[in-house]
Amino acid sequence: MKSSKPVGIMGIPYDEKSSFQKGASQGAHLIMQTIKSEANNSFSENGSNTFDHFEDLGQCSISDYWDIEKAVLAGLNTHPKLLILGGDHSVTYPTIRAYRKKEHQFDILHFDAHSDLYDSFMGDPYSHACPFARIMEEGLTRRLVQVGIRTQTDHLRDQVQRYGVEVIEMKDFDRNTVILFNNPVYISIDMDGFDPAFAPGVVHQEAGGLSSRDVIHMIQTLEVPVIGADIVEFNPIHDVSNTTAVLCAKLVKELVSKMSYQ
Repeated sequence: MKSSKPVGIMGIPYDEKSSFQKGASQGAHLIMQTIKSEANNSFSENGSNTFDHFEDLGQCSISDYWDIEKAVLAGLNTHPKLLILGGDHSVTYPTIRAYRKKEHQFDILHFDAHSDLYDSFMGDPYSHACPFARIMEEGLTRRLVQVGIRTQTDHLRDQVQRYGVEVIEMKDFDRNTVILFNNPVYISIDMDGFDPAFAPGVVHQEAGGLSSRDVIHMIQTLEVPVIGADIVEFNPIHDVSNTTAVLCAKLVKELVSKMSYQ
């Protein structure tokens, strides 16, 4: 069923919580530029013209970390579903805080090389390595499923047990996996969840990751409504021949299509 209102695409050019190198703040603009390029068309794989189903809300002006929650909440007041373009992964925590004020209950599907469950990283509890620890300790979701993880430390494994997170590590990943949810889902895609062959434009490259088709397949086979999503950690400084930007644009089309017809 087609949604009555378009998906709002909001850029959050924020990378102040990146632990190693800045640059992800430049990602949102380049993704939208790639989507609108005449080199690509706007159709998703299910045959829908995604330009008919989203509204570009532009990039937010973010001067303080907590401005993110305010910006997302304002977006949700006009668009029931948002696709957030980061930015580093720290943007996901305030985004989910805003969503929780609008949605009673939802689960999170998270694609990443890293579980981002550190209690604190380099002295910062709001680091891009910590968003899901904050989300889980506040009870903002009842179920978090992480896919593609391949860098677990002892501390992170302890955090997984502490918060009851469901982790599909890359070494155990089955490409035919279909994850069943009972609640609506928010999708968070860290671009380093992909193997660097598919997405070189990230700072924390980790070999042996997901393929483009793996993630697209999992999005397309979800049987519950997708209420929101984010694409984060794309760093154009490291991209090769626009490969990662093109993949981000492809993900936008598939996510908009999925979010629009539920």
